[in-house]
Amino acid sequence: MSDNQYVSTAHVARALGVGVSTVKRWVDEGILPAHKTAGGHRKLLLADVLRVAREGDFPRLDLSGLQLDATSPGAFDPETLSQQLLDALKRGEADAVHSLIHGAYRAGVGIETLADFVIAPAMHRLGHEWESGRVAIHQEHRGTQICTAALYALKAILETQAESDRPLAVGGSPESDYYVLASLLAEMVLLDAGWRTISLGPHTPIVSFRQAVAELRPQLLWISISQLPNRDRFLAEYRELYREAEQAGVCVAIGGRALTNSLRSAMSYTTYGDGLRHLAAFARSHHNAPRRPKRGRPSSHS
Repeated sequence: MSDNQYVSTAHVARALGVGVSTVKRWVDEGILPAHKTAGGHRKLLLADVLRVAREGDFPRLDLSGLQLDATSPGAFDPETLSQQLLDALKRGEADAVHSLIHGAYRAGVGIETLADFVIAPAMHRLGHEWESGRVAIHQEHRGTQICTAALYALKAILETQAESDRPLAVGGSPESDYYVLASLLAEMVLLDAGWRTISLGPHTPIVSFRQAVAELRPQLLWISISQLPNRDRFLAEYRELYREAEQAGVCVAIGGRALTNSLRSAMSYTTYGDGLRHLAAFARSHHNAPRRPKRGRPSSHS
């Protein structure tokens, strides 16, 4: 991913969900750095645009089309980056995985974008290749551990960068759900959005979530559901958890690949998402982090 990749004001406007005139005004005011070509056209550094997207509040944000304006090799292309990540995971190249994930974040790619468009597709394909016999079980396990380690290293950086005066989010995965990555990424999205987090980890009984709500008094509870062997038992216990959370004024965010439409329709919740972009938008809308600009307007960096 090149730090010298430029994109046009039109592509930036579409990605951020604002008008081209708004982007041009930000450029004129020095809020968003830009360079002019010999023909007088404005070009913006992709890294600056991604930084603004991560720090801002853009309800119609869609970064998936930014790579279409590539004028040089190395633009942020989620599909290419995801393939590179998959290849490195299969080969067991921990340094390469660390470099890909951390390098994308340093270039301005938000955690939710990395999660939804890079990491999740790579891990899904790794699991599919194991199921189809194209990689051995030890390769799949090793790849999962390498990806998890790289994310924990990035999580530590997010924690050191976070402000002290932040709302608290608590969460994890329910009992019999042993998957780590989904809930870890949800936690990292919340950290990146300016929250303080306490993870209860995988395989957490619902009664433990209830105790955490009562004792820790969080503003947000997240539950990531990747595997659910006993649906009826979970629903019965979850309803009591939600009732207590609602009484305590705690927002409840649910998500995960096991959250089917039929399961969700039987649950009460504050917000849900098919991806972590939804959680990121919700978290930022409920906490005005110091680095977060006003709606639709990026901060000025002098």
